[in-house]
Amino acid sequence: MATMVEVARLAQVSISTVSHVLNGTRNVEPETRSRVVDAIEKTGYRQDALARAMRRSRTESIGLVVSDAGEPAFADMVHGVEDAAVERGLTLVLANSAENPDRERRAVHTLLDRRVDGLILACAAESDPALMVSLREEKTPIVLLDRVFSDLPFDQVGADNRDSMRRLISHLLAAGHRNFVLVAGDVRVPTLRERLEGFTDAIASAGLAPSDQLVLTGTDESAIRAALRGLRGSATAVVAASTPLAALALEELRASGRGIPADIAFATFDGFNHSDLFEPRLTTVRQPAFDMGVAAVRLLVERLASPDSRPRIVRLQQQLELRDSTEGFRPREARE
Repeated sequence: MATMVEVARLAQVSISTVSHVLNGTRNVEPETRSRVVDAIEKTGYRQDALARAMRRSRTESIGLVVSDAGEPAFADMVHGVEDAAVERGLTLVLANSAENPDRERRAVHTLLDRRVDGLILACAAESDPALMVSLREEKTPIVLLDRVFSDLPFDQVGADNRDSMRRLISHLLAAGHRNFVLVAGDVRVPTLRERLEGFTDAIASAGLAPSDQLVLTGTDESAIRAALRGLRGSATAVVAASTPLAALALEELRASGRGIPADIAFATFDGFNHSDLFEPRLTTVRQPAFDMGVAAVRLLVERLASPDSRPRIVRLQQQLELRDSTEGFRPREARE
């Protein structure tokens, strides 16, 4: 393996000049920098990242643990984190907990053992409370992403889930809908719970009884499918609280012979990539997932610079994209 001494000899510069070029610790004349870069390429020199980290007490890396790397919103968050990290010269180390608290705990501990400079965590639905307690004692900065916990002393980034659901349901109420099906899913997840709360807010504000609406919660997919398949009566709008729940609901509505929007209106949160290509085009509350990833890195970098500042919670606004699946629906009396 080539050494820094060999690079310096070939480039006809001092070892300290090679170090400044590698670490960006001092301006080096362009012609000199070019000679050093050429010498590095010719010798095949590679820095010892571990030794560099020990000298600087930094690894120039950050860890990211997400709860479902395959879900489109989380995939966009990962891209946002990665882009923001690369822009700052940081390496991203990614782990997927797959909503499993044991995998989450192992991933978090592994990344901390690798001495990442900071950790971004999108918590699993059933995160071990003991993990959260232990993270409070860590010197490594922690930022929580997507799933916001108001009682935890960490910097956090999330979306305005409650307000966005209120806006969506208020729009549907103004269009004449009074009977809804909310596919809420696992409301232990803070994001889904906030969306349920926004739904309840909007229904109550309209003078309707939330208990008169059909709200499907829990993790029993077969029970949710059965309820959707057996829909009867006056329900005119179905709202799914996430992309996986939307896929499930659309499948069951199609299987039961209900056309969208001919028979029932449909809207979803998070949504699918290229929603405009769906037939019908789907009304979607779009999460600013990429920007959330960028914001998480920004908070992490600011925390590294000011470790004693007060934790902050950042909420980004979601976009309501109105399309055919709701705007093409007409109440039965208007069709007769």
